[in-house]
Amino acid sequence: MFKKLFRRKEDVFQKLIEQQASVTYEALKLLVKYLETLESSVAEELSLKEKEADEVRRILIDELNHTFVTPFDREDIFSLSRSIDDVVDYADSTVMEMVILNVKSTPYMLRMANLLKDAAYEIWHAVQRLPTHPNVANDHANRAKALENRVEAVYREAVAALFSGPEDIQHVVEMLKMREVYRHLSNAADRGDEAANTIADIVVKKT
Repeated sequence: MFKKLFRRKEDVFQKLIEQQASVTYEALKLLVKYLETLESSVAEELSLKEKEADEVRRILIDELNHTFVTPFDREDIFSLSRSIDDVVDYADSTVMEMVILNVKSTPYMLRMANLLKDAAYEIWHAVQRLPTHPNVANDHANRAKALENRVEAVYREAVAALFSGPEDIQHVVEMLKMREVYRHLSNAADRGDEAANTIADIVVKKT
């Protein structure tokens, strides 16, 4: 009976983490779509995805608080869930900042968002492979980390371009607004990198 109970709990946590990763991937696709279209309806869809992601995380935390035995370290489950959720939060806050500051999309933003979307896809596949193919999960995590590094490279390129423009007050104001949006995308990359690192740690402990 204990083995059955452990298996049920293992399945619950695996399902919730997979659900979080799937929602994150969907949210990043919406971020790319928003940057391509700047449509308010897409921004609303992304906001709903962020709320959906929060709800899944709340359920996972509730399960953690009522479970003594977990399929892998409680700290790793918590950390992975938090990092994945943060990626969605930063995707949503990117769009909110753009709306509030009246910032238009740039090629740099679109490049960063597409890389983030691809990284979210790798994270999603990594968590799916954790139970039965941990080494494959690690491969996906490494791909995600490589993509996140590319986001940071584009971020530095974008910031450098901001500082190379004219130096009047209007440009300074626009520069500050644009840099704020770029930071949100960079922060999303940082959280994705954390998720990939946690997956790698889990794999080491499992193998």
